[in-house]
Amino acid sequence: MPGHVSTAAPLEGVIAAMAAQQNHVGGRLHADLTDRIPSYRSVPRELLDQIWHRHFQRALAVVREGTVPAPEDFGEADVARDRVARGVPLADGLRAFRRALSAIRDLFLAEATERGLEPGLIVDRTRCLWELADVASLRIAVVHRRAEVDSALSAARRRADFLRGLLYGTLSAAEVHGGAAIYGLDPSRPYRAVRAVPNGDVRPDALERSLESDGRRNGRRALLTVLDEAVVGVVEAKPEAGDLEVTAGLGPPTDLAAVHRSFHAAGRLLEAARAYGLRGVYDLGDLSWRVAVVSEPELATLLLDRYLRPLEAEGEFGALIEDSVREYLRRGRRIREVARSAHVHANTVRYRLRRFEELTGTSLDAPDTAVELNWAMAARELAGRPRGRAAAG
Repeated sequence: MPGHVSTAAPLEGVIAAMAAQQNHVGGRLHADLTDRIPSYRSVPRELLDQIWHRHFQRALAVVREGTVPAPEDFGEADVARDRVARGVPLADGLRAFRRALSAIRDLFLAEATERGLEPGLIVDRTRCLWELADVASLRIAVVHRRAEVDSALSAARRRADFLRGLLYGTLSAAEVHGGAAIYGLDPSRPYRAVRAVPNGDVRPDALERSLESDGRRNGRRALLTVLDEAVVGVVEAKPEAGDLEVTAGLGPPTDLAAVHRSFHAAGRLLEAARAYGLRGVYDLGDLSWRVAVVSEPELATLLLDRYLRPLEAEGEFGALIEDSVREYLRRGRRIREVARSAHVHANTVRYRLRRFEELTGTSLDAPDTAVELNWAMAARELAGRPRGRAAAG
């Protein structure tokens, strides 16, 4: 034991001398960090002093005991969360920690040499300080990455919550403006709500990234998230999905405070586009009155009964009548064009049109007939299409 006593006393003297210089060395280190690592300029001096004190006291304990704490004994989670929140990269955090440990190790070597500490003990404690740097660095890396993941998840939740409130109209004016400032939206500009669903093997998150990158590529603001397997959000202009297969409804432009109305319209447009089996991004100008065909099934049934059911009793001839009437309306009531497209005589077309009027008790010259008949034929198209089937728009 005498050897232990003779070793312990000089070692305690080294530790005491090191402790007396903690603040001085810490001041030099702070100046060094803020000069060499720009991201650390955002960290307040008092926080850096606190973590410096923690590192210094832990290093003194290692010098005294000659053992290094286990990784789980390093409580660095609070530091990691703070650095992530301040935008300090992991590489900068590790550089700062290693510079701190280097300063402590240099101080130990200087004091141990000056006080004649036994060379074997100097080597052993220097090795312990190196091991401390390695173990602590690994632990810092683990907790920093975990803090980055937690921060990213939290930011994604906040972003989704803001968008959900914006699209459902539950935010106050102050919350709308505050969120707009955070997420880079300009409250003075009009935005359009979008609801998009992927087709085929496309995942919603891949679709979200594609639509957002389209906005960045074209210098247009967009804020999107995945909600119930659909991509929803606000865009400045009609987005392009690239090669991805997508069906989307795009609401009319409006200011941010009223974008929930645009979102409601986008939902109706998406429903209509899917019902017609379309692929692409569709607004009201694309689908027009066809949106109402989807949302008014009772009226569709009434018009089907009035205009198309009477043709069914004619069998195959009824189908020919319906085809001729459809082409007649599509080609602007030009009978000769209808005849050429069907490879029949114009009088044949006239007879079919006249027979339609007899069977339905209507006149094809009446404005209401054209509107209602188009509605009925669109409803017939929907009735014959499996829901969700997609076709190129």
